[in-house]
Amino acid sequence: MRVATPADKPYAETITTEMEESAKARGTGIAKRSPEYICQKMDEGKAVIALTPEGSWVGFCYIEAWEHEKYVANSGLIVAPAFRKTGVATEIKRKVFDLSRQKFPNAKIFGLTTGLAVMKINSDLGYEPVTYSELTTDEEFWKGCRSCVNYEILMSKQRKNCMCTAMLYDPVEKAREAEEKARLAEVHRGPVPGPVHQRRQFKGNFKLFERWVRFKQFVLLKGWRKKSEDGTPEPKKNSILSFLFFS
Repeated sequence: MRVATPADKPYAETITTEMEESAKARGTGIAKRSPEYICQKMDEGKAVIALTPEGSWVGFCYIEAWEHEKYVANSGLIVAPAFRKTGVATEIKRKVFDLSRQKFPNAKIFGLTTGLAVMKINSDLGYEPVTYSELTTDEEFWKGCRSCVNYEILMSKQRKNCMCTAMLYDPVEKAREAEEKARLAEVHRGPVPGPVHQRRQFKGNFKLFERWVRFKQFVLLKGWRKKSEDGTPEPKKNSILSFLFFS
């Protein structure tokens, strides 16, 4: 597992094909990426690739920067079917997260995903679930959602909600938490167990969050189908749940 280089371009078509096939199998949407785009990320050193000793492709993920590098997204995580549920995805996410921190130390790192396993990995890395309003406003980023099967749902919600869950790592906030923890440790002359502050108490409530994600997706999809069929307004349950969870 390493940073991808131009020598890895022969894997680009395999990677993009597997991205699309995986999304179809899950029945979820994904912003499509071309082999040329993946090759560009390899040229820029903004991707992580995993291979077997024999040279078979195992997994991939890449980095995108937005708003003059104010935000960074770790996108396109994909693992070959034969290597899923082996811990490869976790290691790739850790590697690409470290690469993002190295290249863009002051950027907020965010991701959009429908996968609960990815959400758990993000949580372990320090990401927090956030509302879409805390993500980049760069139009180029949102244009990438046009090829997603859920794009109409996203636009019907004025880009404030969709099937994906948004998660964010804020280095400024993390630094403040570390400083506060160090200050308290000095005051008490010993280590302070656990995080000083958890904005949304996410790590301790992942099972609850999992149920909330599934219900949110169910409500959004049900509401969209109903609106498409008879023109009636979408139900408001998802906005109520968002208020309860994120406030």
